[in-house]
Amino acid sequence: MTMYAGNALNLLERALLQTGNLVAGVKPEQASLPTPCSGWDVNALLAHMVVQDLDNFTLAARAQTPDWAQMPHVPESDWSSTFQARAQALLSTWREVDPEVTVAGPGGQDVPLMSRADQQITELSVHAWDLARATGQPVELDSDVASYALGWGQHMLRPAYRGPDLAFGAEVPVPEDAPVQDRLAGWFGRDPGWEPASDVGNVGC
Repeated sequence: MTMYAGNALNLLERALLQTGNLVAGVKPEQASLPTPCSGWDVNALLAHMVVQDLDNFTLAARAQTPDWAQMPHVPESDWSSTFQARAQALLSTWREVDPEVTVAGPGGQDVPLMSRADQQITELSVHAWDLARATGQPVELDSDVASYALGWGQHMLRPAYRGPDLAFGAEVPVPEDAPVQDRLAGWFGRDPGWEPASDVGNVGC
């Protein structure tokens, strides 16, 4: 499933826009609040989203292989400006990509380099939900972006990737007629009804 057949860059821009707006809405006093990501407070989630994700996304867009095992330790006082700068660098990189370039994908098969943006849109969407929930901001994800992220996730996220000490928790069952953002959260192991007061994170993030 590859997004880059039509409005790909538009979807990525929209994912970055909604995430950037949520990052800008975080208040300094919320840094230590719990998040749906087990063991991460808001500051740790921001470090992951703003530094690790965007820097690694840009490396991936350059056909390089990011090191996801290395967690950032970057104390920031202005997460919003940092996010905007890195988001623009990511978009500039994607705009320069040759659509004919391929890289090794799952199973060793060659796939379009631009297909790596599928994971990026999904990661941005899921963590936008995490941040909104943790900081009490309205959870109103772009429905087109969330629908794409859910479709990609259902295609790519296999049972072997779920469980304790793995990247993702077990799927949280959500009614099929629930809002797409709730179904996206549930598919990626989040309880759509999670609240900061519970102080209980989900497995993985």
